[in-house]
Amino acid sequence: MLWPLLALSLLPLSLAAKKSAHEQLVDLAAAGNGLIQLNEQTYDLLASPKRNWSAAVHFTALNPQRRCAPCKEFDPSFTAVAKAWANAPKEHRDKHFFATLDFDDGAAVFQKLGMASAPGVHVYPPTEGPNASAKKAPFKYDFQNGFEAGPLAEQLSVHTPIPIPYKAPFDWAWAGSIVSLIPIITLIFRFIKPALQNRWVWATGTIATSLVMTSGYMFTRIRGAPYTGPNGAWIAQGYQNQYGQEVQVIAMVYGILAGSFVMLIVVTPRQLSPTRQRTQAYLWTAVNFLVFSILISLFRVKNPGYPFKLIL
Repeated sequence: MLWPLLALSLLPLSLAAKKSAHEQLVDLAAAGNGLIQLNEQTYDLLASPKRNWSAAVHFTALNPQRRCAPCKEFDPSFTAVAKAWANAPKEHRDKHFFATLDFDDGAAVFQKLGMASAPGVHVYPPTEGPNASAKKAPFKYDFQNGFEAGPLAEQLSVHTPIPIPYKAPFDWAWAGSIVSLIPIITLIFRFIKPALQNRWVWATGTIATSLVMTSGYMFTRIRGAPYTGPNGAWIAQGYQNQYGQEVQVIAMVYGILAGSFVMLIVVTPRQLSPTRQRTQAYLWTAVNFLVFSILISLFRVKNPGYPFKLIL
């Protein structure tokens, strides 16, 4: 009579000892503050073909003997994102796991997956349940945005039940740099304040900006045009092409033309000597005709079919 009673008393203990794969993963995540440290056995448990959970696995090689500098650089970012996921509500947190597998703890897994480099992040979607994915192959994270935690959390949030509640920590180094620059900027401002209050400085800057912009600067910046063309050519053929050096030449031409008109309209009439006034009128008129002729000749280079010319 005692044996049946003893068996019944031990039954709850035996049932408690045998946990499901999902319960084991939940316990491992809780023990690691949201991050499961994998080996070959726990990796097989996490990436089981029959799973109703998803997982983001970080493959790395942190042993100093491996000399993997990118691994050391990326590891804090993945850890920060995993710990942020630990703050998600439990009903969502237990449907997705973050884990790390070091090469020294799972060389066979690296070999099985054909991974010859690290770091790497694979996201395994659920294969069963209401959130099961038709795509069985894991998603591989693209490091084109670098090793920062922000882009990582943003991309992985596509595969988690809810967005990862990651918030970048406050950058005290950046704040300190800004504060330290305040007295330096204040000191510099004391010296440049007279120049900033000078209307001729602003007039010169406005004119220079206008000349550069009307010469095609933004056109070349938006299109990423090279500074010069093949064999050192500085002027591009066609209306829809322009080189960086061409912008500088055209800006100089526009500036000389504008300057010659200003001299004719503003400066020359103020000359008290008739001889000097006549000389300046001839001089700036000649400059205007010559430079405008150069501008037309440059236009003919861009468009060989243009039939007109002035002097050149």
